Amino acid sequence: MAEEVIRLDRIVRNFQVGTEVVRALRSISVSIARNEFVALMGPSGSGKSTLMNILGCLDTPTSGHYFLNRNDVSQMNDNELAEIRNKEIGFIFQTFNLLPRSTALENVILPLIYAGYKKHERMERAEKVLGDVQLADRMLHKPNELSGGQRQRVAIARALVNHPSIILADEPTGNLDSKTSAEIMTLLEDIHKLGNTIIVVTHEEDIAQHAHRIIRLIDGEVESDKLNEDIRTMEDYRKK
Repeated sequence: MAEEVIRLDRIVRNFQVGTEVVRALRSISVSIARNEFVALMGPSGSGKSTLMNILGCLDTPTSGHYFLNRNDVSQMNDNELAEIRNKEIGFIFQTFNLLPRSTALENVILPLIYAGYKKHERMERAEKVLGDVQLADRMLHKPNELSGGQRQRVAIARALVNHPSIILADEPTGNLDSKTSAEIMTLLEDIHKLGNTIIVVTHEEDIAQHAHRIIRLIDGEVESDKLNEDIRTMEDYRKK
């Protein structure tokens, strides 16, 4: 059996809104093995964004436990969570979240500065991952000099540069056209083949179909958790 990288044990997340308690997550228990490619799906209000924030150590549960590499991160303080985010989680956002005045290379180097790597190692690692995402010739370009797809590739390189335990992609194709979306998802497939654990949060069925396992949420609960028997690849787009 594959090594477990994530285990959620009866995760509950409540929010106080005025006098009302909103139950965003209702006892979620899920395990994800190393090198899985998982899509987390659900309509607006299903709890998927709340769950993503907990998986990304951006929020903590009201009750329950979240184990990342067997460490109970649900009990950590803000400083410990920040360290886990930097070392263990690679984030890919819908809006790219790149620094506009910095080059692609400088954007990718940033997490390594926080992690305390020496300058020569930062350069070496950043240049390598930019090459891996086919941006070796765009390293010194700023975001406004890049296409949407290229900007997302920079964001993916930044997510990879620390060799994180998991890649967490939040609606990674939300600002891209269908052709570029297919290219980005194919790139994520390639990254998965290299041994990375990938979790894609999406409401789009086409995007979820690239994953090997699909977890669907509804009203803060897991509605279904199934292996994907019809995985979509770049070849499917070429046939259209």
